[in-house]
Amino acid sequence: MTVSTGSAQQIQHLFDRIAPVYDQLNDWLSLGLHRVWKQMAVKWCAPPKGGTCLDVCCGSGDLARLLAQRVGEAGQVYGLDFSVEQLAIARQRTESHLPIVWIEGDALHLPFPAATFDGITMGYGLRNVTDIPASLRELYRVLKPGATVAILDFNRPLNPTVQTFQQWYLDHLVVPMAQQFGLKDEYAYIFPSLERFPTAPEQIALAQQVGFTHVVHYAIAHDLMGILVATKP
Repeated sequence: MTVSTGSAQQIQHLFDRIAPVYDQLNDWLSLGLHRVWKQMAVKWCAPPKGGTCLDVCCGSGDLARLLAQRVGEAGQVYGLDFSVEQLAIARQRTESHLPIVWIEGDALHLPFPAATFDGITMGYGLRNVTDIPASLRELYRVLKPGATVAILDFNRPLNPTVQTFQQWYLDHLVVPMAQQFGLKDEYAYIFPSLERFPTAPEQIALAQQVGFTHVVHYAIAHDLMGILVATKP
C-alpha cells in the first residue's frame, strides 16, 4: 500500500528540509498537545524498567527520550530515522546520561534481529512509509513475544464534520504557517498523504494480518489524531 505522494528518497529529503523548524511548528500547530499525545503512546507501549526499546521514525527524538526515561539507566533505547538532519537535532537535544543510540536506517528494513525489543513506538511515520504492511511486518518481527507497539499519527476521521474541520485546519493554519518558513510545499503534502492513509478499522485489520493480537486504535484530539496499539502474541 503506497501512502506517500512521492518516492522514499523524496520523503527523506522533505524531512531533512523541515528538520530545523520541525519541533517549533509542531508546538505551535498542536498548541503543545503533541507532547501529551506522545506521552500517551509511551504509556500504551508500556516499556518495562531495564527494557530494550525502539522508536522508529524518531525524528528529533521526543518519543525516544520518553522511552529512555521509562526504561531507566539500566535500559537501552534505539532511535531510528532515515533523515540525517533530524538525527543530528535529536543528538543535540538529548542529555548524555540517557541510554539512547541514534541510528540512520529504513523503517522497512530494520537493522535488528528478530524478537529484540520490549516495546516500540512510532510517531508520524506509518503514514509516510511507502509500504504500510511491510513496515508493520518489520515491527512485528523485531518485537519480543508479549511486547507492544504504539503508533501515533494523524487519524482519518469518519465523521464528515470532523473531516471538514481537519481539511480546514491543514489548509488554513498548517500550510500558511509553514509558508512563513519557506516550507509551504513540504507541509502541503500532509493532506494528500492522509487521504491515502488507512482508516482506524483498516489499520487494525492490517496489524492483525501480520500477526498482531489485541489490536486497538484510540482516536484522540477529537478524532484528528490516533494511536494504534498492537501486541505480539
